[in-house]
Formats: sequence, C-alpha cells, structure tokens
Amino acid sequence: MTTAQARQDLAVQPTPLALLLLGREADTRSERGVECPGDLPSPSDPDLVARARAAKEKLGEKVFVLGHHYQRDEVIQFADVTGDSFKLARDAAARPGAEYIVFCGVHFMAESADILTGDDQKVVLPDLAAGCSMADMATAEQVAECWDVLTDAGIAERVVPVSYMNSSADIKAFTGKHGGTICTSSNAERALNWAFEQGEQVLFLPDQHLGRNTAVRDLGLSLEDCVLYNPHKPNGGLTAEELRNAKMILWRGHCSVHGRFSLDSVNDVRERVPGVNVLVHPECKHEVVSAADYVGSTEYIIKMLEEAPSGSKWAIGTELNLVQRLANRFAADDKEIVFLDKTVCFCSTMNRIDLPHLVWTLESLAEGKEINRIQVEKETADFAQLALERMLALP
Repeated sequence: MTTAQARQDLAVQPTPLALLLLGREADTRSERGVECPGDLPSPSDPDLVARARAAKEKLGEKVFVLGHHYQRDEVIQFADVTGDSFKLARDAAARPGAEYIVFCGVHFMAESADILTGDDQKVVLPDLAAGCSMADMATAEQVAECWDVLTDAGIAERVVPVSYMNSSADIKAFTGKHGGTICTSSNAERALNWAFEQGEQVLFLPDQHLGRNTAVRDLGLSLEDCVLYNPHKPNGGLTAEELRNAKMILWRGHCSVHGRFSLDSVNDVRERVPGVNVLVHPECKHEVVSAADYVGSTEYIIKMLEEAPSGSKWAIGTELNLVQRLANRFAADDKEIVFLDKTVCFCSTMNRIDLPHLVWTLESLAEGKEINRIQVEKETADFAQLALERMLALP
C-alpha cells in the first residue's frame, strides 16, 4: 500500500511537513548526523526486495534483524522479530550466535541492544540519522546540571531518578549511578512504586507525559504534586521551595509523535465515528489520556485490538505506520481502525530507515564491510546496565 493510500484509508491529510515526517529530509533534533556514509541504492530500483533477501540469505545465522513496531512495512517484512524497543533488545541478547544485530529502530534502541548483547556481537543501525527527538531533550550535561540544582535545594539525597527506556545510554548510566531504575510504558507504575520505596521524590526523565500520566492515573497523585523542570531555564524554572514540595519532578521532554494528539482530536473522532473506542499511548498529553477510553503501551494497544470483538470501532493515538498495519491486519475481522488525528503523524526519524538503507546495510555486511556500528563506552554501559537490571528485578 502506498503512503497516499494509507492517508486516504485512515482519513489523514498531508501537511507541509510531509517530507520530514516521511523521513525524506533532515530532522535537526535527531541524535546523530544526517549523512549516510555510503552509496544508497535508488528507491526506484525494482530489485530492492530481491537484493535484501539475497544478502540476508548470504549472511544466514550471522545476522539477526530487529524491527520496531513503528517501522515501514517494506522494512518489517525482513525482520526476524518485531516488538517495542526493550523487547527487541532482549531478543537480541537471546541470540548470542548472531554476529550482527541489525536494529531497524532508532539510536537509543541500538544502544540498549549493544549494552545487553555480548562483546563479540556488533549492533548496526542502518541509518545513523535515525535518532529520537525525545531522547535528545535530555543530555548528560543538562541532567548533571539538574542534579546540582537538586543538591543546592537540599533534596538530591531523597530523589530517585527514573528514566524512560526512550533515553540515551548516557541518561541510563546517570540513572544507574544515582540509584535509579529504567522503565517502559508497560511497567512505569511498578518503577515509580519502587522508586518511592527508595526515596521521597522522583526525577522522571525524559518524557513528562508518561511520568505525569503514571503518577496521576495510576498512583493517585495530584497534578499539583508534579512540577516541570525546564533545562533551558535557570534552576529549571523552579524555586527551591517548588522542588522541595514536589513528589514528581518531570523533565520537560515529550514524544514529537504522541505530543501532536490533542483533546480536539479526541472530540473530533467521536463525532466522525459514532461508538468509537479511543485507545492511546501514555506518551500522549494528560488531557488526551483523560479523555480516552483506554490507555496503554504499544504491546497493550496490539493486544486490545486482537481481543476486540468483531464490528467494534477504534481510534488509535500512536504512530501511523503501526496504526495502518493494524487496520490492514484486522480489516478481515470487521474491526474498524482509524487514526486518531487527521494529519500525517509518522515518526520522522524512525522512517529514515527505509528499504534502500536496509539493502545497503545487508549487502555491506555480506561483503564483509562493517558499517554504522553502535558502541557504548564501557563505563557508561556498565552503569546503564545496572539501571536496566534494577528494572528487570522490579516486583
């Protein structure tokens, strides 16, 4: 199915940002550069699928291809496993015999895979420009400065950092070094409960919406218990008293995809599709989550639709590639699935990994050329792994 057909089927309209959203232009907020250090095959090459298949077959058991749920169908067809970022990193760790782990996702995901896999395994990202704007919203320098602010306010010793999986290895390492844990959108409630058993306050990085939604919806805290730390303002834009009184210190970060959904999106789809169930990701804004019928991780969204009765109607607030894939998958079951918003909402950097990049990657590896390897420095990896292990040990 073409992109135009996808937009038509899901009642979405192109915007002036279409090229960026489709990964055809540079995203100035991406984690790494935007140049590919090689000659890509033409997207119009009719043999791309055959070339990818041939290179993958030549590599055999030496290569293991991971495909994130938000990837294009043209890439997903070559994935050995699909899933969310942490599931894929664990799947890679469970394949110690694979010399190359080709991660069709974004940079922080490949870092997590490198941390969890063996030293003799090489994690490869088909396009180094496939970053994550949310992960970029918290740098190591900014977070270190934040910790100094908390120290000056006299509360650092009682603050436990909890970092979302969608963060850089540096931020995961900071979290591990300061007694904190990592969380996913599936176990954020358990992570926060654990953190409040260790200390009195939580510094939640880098997605303010997941932190706020989990604290208020799941833990029963109030919006007043949450303050927003802005790394671009002196002292985060907060007074020492505000920091001392807060239960949740939320980093000013967000997902550029899920942050686009609004309360108007929810109200509009309810008018357009009578009887629709609104199902959204917890990275959405608090007002969107509050107005939705169901809220959950990517895996939760998929499971809900699998178990939904025939004839039911669903508006999904998450990345468009996944929504289109689910709409096609469940069409035969008479489940009507539409995109929550009317405008295109692809993950721009995730979409940078297309079939030409995958073909170039697989053919390069098959020829013995090691390209685009993602390596996390040892000390950073050790502290990041400590934070990940704390997550795995959560009750």
